[in-house]
Amino acid sequence: MPQLWEVNMTEGNFVDYVRMNVQSGNGGKGSMHLHREKFITKGGPDGGDGGRGGHVIIRGNENLWTLYHLKFKKHIRAGHGGHGSGSRSSGADGEDVYVDVPLGTVVRDVESNEVIFEITEHGEEKIIVEGGKGGLGNWHFKTSTNQTPRYSQPGIPLSERDILLELKILADVGLVGFPNAGKSTLLSVITSAKPKIADYEFTTLKPNLGIVEYRDFQSFVMADIPGIIEGAAEGKGLGHYFLRHIERNSILLFLVPADAPDIHKQYEILLDELRRYNPEMLDKDRFVVISKSDMLDAELEAELKAELDETLPIDYMFISSVAQKGITELKDKLWKMLND
Repeated sequence: MPQLWEVNMTEGNFVDYVRMNVQSGNGGKGSMHLHREKFITKGGPDGGDGGRGGHVIIRGNENLWTLYHLKFKKHIRAGHGGHGSGSRSSGADGEDVYVDVPLGTVVRDVESNEVIFEITEHGEEKIIVEGGKGGLGNWHFKTSTNQTPRYSQPGIPLSERDILLELKILADVGLVGFPNAGKSTLLSVITSAKPKIADYEFTTLKPNLGIVEYRDFQSFVMADIPGIIEGAAEGKGLGHYFLRHIERNSILLFLVPADAPDIHKQYEILLDELRRYNPEMLDKDRFVVISKSDMLDAELEAELKAELDETLPIDYMFISSVAQKGITELKDKLWKMLND
């Protein structure tokens, strides 16, 4: 569980795609050296081995929430291995370079677009390019028939590749809804996050994260994903760009405003976009909240509830972020779903 601190990522510093070139180090060459010392006329071969070239290693860091720190690092270079020398002295290994990334980062090869690996645990380390192996010194090649080998191995050259770091947010609850459904307002009320809120569509241009503090110092993470529109899976609007962030959420919380023309239809459209993007999304736990219910009087809410009981296939709840209606009950419901 993440530590309890405020997570407030502004649109400018939320970066979830980074392309970079990574290069390991050359292996050092082995030494071709013959031992020379006073009173020893033919000391024989004693050339040391070359050092290993440095690796480039991707490492998970739970304290990071974005790839912003890598935004301007287009080239990562590891150190070269040192050359061997006399007296069987090996060269120093090249310096390894660690690239810290948030949990939930997928590493792809740019050329093939294949997933190389993904980082999901704190401290997890994966080598993305291995340093070249150091060459052997000439003392390795001494035999009974070749007692003075005058050759050694060169080091193995460096490895290089272009990679794409792609962040998929690791959050317990993901907010799914049309633009202006009240997702940012709910996040600002239920967590300490401060997302941009305004009375127009596509106010949120980047995902926002917040820590929901629950009873007895327990907590869970909620993510506000930019609004999805019909056709998002085919690339319309902004939602298609961020649909991948929902893949890692344990629970999908659908927000539909109380003044929507057809609440059930809006839910089905949102569900269909997720289905078309990735059918496995439908295996996640889902819950619907009817937001902005402060606009309804008791009679209208009762009529709408009777209608939804017949048409909506999953559990739902009426809430109002502005009036703080149903917020505590929503926390209880989500906590129960996360721990069942």
